[in-house]
Amino acid sequence: MTFLAAAAIAFGVIVLVELPDKTLVATLVLSTRYRPRPVLVGVAAAFAVQCAIAATAGSVITLLPRRAVEAVVAALFAIGAVLLIRESLEPDDDDVELAEHRESRPFWRIVLTCFGVLFAAEWGDASQIATAGLVARKDGLQHAVATGVGAFAALVAVAALATVIGKVLVRRLRLHLVHRVAGVLFAGFALIALVAAIRG
Repeated sequence: MTFLAAAAIAFGVIVLVELPDKTLVATLVLSTRYRPRPVLVGVAAAFAVQCAIAATAGSVITLLPRRAVEAVVAALFAIGAVLLIRESLEPDDDDVELAEHRESRPFWRIVLTCFGVLFAAEWGDASQIATAGLVARKDGLQHAVATGVGAFAALVAVAALATVIGKVLVRRLRLHLVHRVAGVLFAGFALIALVAAIRG
């Protein structure tokens, strides 16, 4: 698999997972409270660190025997599927309160605030699990880097959408439906990996 193909697959999977996720809502709320540019810098920095951690975790998984790798990948995607489907069953949070006026704070203070919020929000998130799972599907530094880059680009794209037209997205998208589609996709990935683990 080429670098671009691995990055494109990761991008597509992570965009699907993140559009209805708390990451979009958190970025939306932050961008209505603070100026968009430092918000985007802060969340992008948090995504970069989280993607590096996820890609590293996925690379470590590849050191296991192949059957064990497939079993771990199946478990990661199964966990992601459960998280997404469970989230799709929760009631809509239509009352996202937006600040009427953006707070005027120093650029780097906003960056650090946004970094902290999104760094914490991404731990154990479906996108982090997906990134680790995608990296673990194939051994090699190039694949790990490509997947990490694709995942990072997807997260930044979703954050950029949230800062620019996030309020419109939240109103127009059926978030529960997107969650369910992503959950079924993850379940499919888990099943494929499970079959590969059984076949050895």
